[in-house]
Amino acid sequence: MSKHEPKSDSIAGGALLALAILAGAAIGIALGQPMIGAVAGTAIGAAIALAVYVTDRRRRG
Repeated sequence: MSKHEPKSDSIAGGALLALAILAGAAIGIALGQPMIGAVAGTAIGAAIALAVYVTDRRRRG
């Protein structure tokens, strides 16, 4: 039986990505450009998810 300590759980950024897409679409609808809002939300959400991933990788070593 191994005596390795389990590593801490990883952090997921997928929920942040989904929320950013929905928020971008909602803002886009309010401004009359829903597609631009969705694309901008996707870009922002992807950047946030990538930042969460990089931070988690550094934290876990």
